Amino acid sequence: GALDDTLAEHEEGVRLFVFGRRGASAETTQPGAPNMLGRNVERVVRAVHKPILTVTEGFKAPERVMLAFDGTAVTRKGVDMIANSPLFKGLPIHIVMAGKESADAPRQIAWARDTLTAAGFEVVADVLPGDPETVIAREVKARNIDMLLMGAYAHSPLRALIFGSKTTDLLRAATIPTLLLR
Repeated sequence: GALDDTLAEHEEGVRLFVFGRRGASAETTQPGAPNMLGRNVERVVRAVHKPILTVTEGFKAPERVMLAFDGTAVTRKGVDMIANSPLFKGLPIHIVMAGKESADAPRQIAWARDTLTAAGFEVVADVLPGDPETVIAREVKARNIDMLLMGAYAHSPLRALIFGSKTTDLLRAATIPTLLLR
């Protein structure tokens, strides 16, 4: 069967899927480059309900993690996942909220920062204006981030077809392992 159907059938008992970004369509991962990275990833992410780690060639254990936070239920769940996961213990966590300015953003990011600080993490949390793809890619590079965590495909496939998908855009721009939260 199709990859997405097969993984969905076998996801019971799975805690995390790992998806290699080494296929013929993922050879180039720079923004605007002609690639089809989203073709399989989007179908799989929409079909399964577990986190998916997309890894790049030469994976190494992360030393600095960034959460692309937008205050939605999925990214709030991501904060709780980080707080309760032994995989992230001892790592500094950078939380970046990017996009249009919002009166609610300071409260949202304060909740994320306070939750992770209470769990014993060293946290840097920022609300930064600008296009999320551009801001997050810039901050990943500037902060020397090893792994990006983000919500994935929260909008309908029809909306993504018409307006594009921030998830696919961020994945195409990412040169580091990315944990997609569902």
